[in-house]
Amino acid sequence: MPTLSHRRAVLTMICAALLWSIAGVVTRQLESARSFEVTFWRSLFNALALCVLLSAWRGPGPLLRTFRQGGRALWLSGLCWCVMYTAFMVALTLTTVANVLVTMALAPLVTALLARAVLGHRLAPRTWAAIATAGVGIAWMYGTQFSAGETRHVLGTVVALAVPLAAATNWTLLQHLNRPRAAGAAQPSGRGFGEAPRRQDAGADMLAAVLLGALLSAALTLPLAWPLAASASDLGWLGLLGVVQLAVPCLMAVVAARSLSAPEASLLSLLEVLFGVAWAWLGAGEAPEPSVLAGGALVLAALAGNELPNLMRRRAGPVASA
Repeated sequence: MPTLSHRRAVLTMICAALLWSIAGVVTRQLESARSFEVTFWRSLFNALALCVLLSAWRGPGPLLRTFRQGGRALWLSGLCWCVMYTAFMVALTLTTVANVLVTMALAPLVTALLARAVLGHRLAPRTWAAIATAGVGIAWMYGTQFSAGETRHVLGTVVALAVPLAAATNWTLLQHLNRPRAAGAAQPSGRGFGEAPRRQDAGADMLAAVLLGALLSAALTLPLAWPLAASASDLGWLGLLGVVQLAVPCLMAVVAARSLSAPEASLLSLLEVLFGVAWAWLGAGEAPEPSVLAGGALVLAALAGNELPNLMRRRAGPVASA
């Protein structure tokens, strides 16, 4: 896997966020495909693209060995990806792009809470403040819709909440796999959830899990999508979603993350929210409600306020050493 310079990694992550953000505006161009059929075609095209890209990148042999030897951790991570793929597209068919993207932006804070409960990670006071602020923002966003009885948007928001919950589970699992073992402990085999493989092996398993999640999502949504009604135009748009909006930027983010700190990656990934709302506004005429803009601003401010101190300390460290 190539290692990028810091500047190239930042630019790569920005490009990945830009590609991720086109999902909403592209979905609004569909003619006949709806709900689970949208998810099926997007996941299928994503799986096909990942098969080609990962086989060319790592070779078909290592990829197949990863599937055979990944164990329960690989399947749990693949299931998380499956939930993220499926819930994201279904939510987009039920509510606005802005609602879905801002709800997804809660993933870092949900991850912090889950890591506190499962792994015993301590949370800084600013993280608790960020969680509380984001909660206020979400309540502000959806309180108006709920009181107005807009059940479609409420249902879409509930479905969208599955995305940050699955993402938090996935990242907590990865942290568990990468956790160093105590001195004198038996060497891990990497075949069970409770057995932590070496860091590079865990990364390889999680990369294959992205493909596994796409395959599971396509298989689970096909019966719900039948009979298929997508037009030729729809298939073109859905192919764009599966390959350009999902497969390519996911691999770009994997490469960029090797040269970025976690706070940098978290902050840069938030650009997907800003880009996505702008695309939907300009390309589909989907102007966000004032309550969504205000509540979304609170959520983004909470996330940025939580990550910026980490980023500043990380950059100040090398300067102090010099």
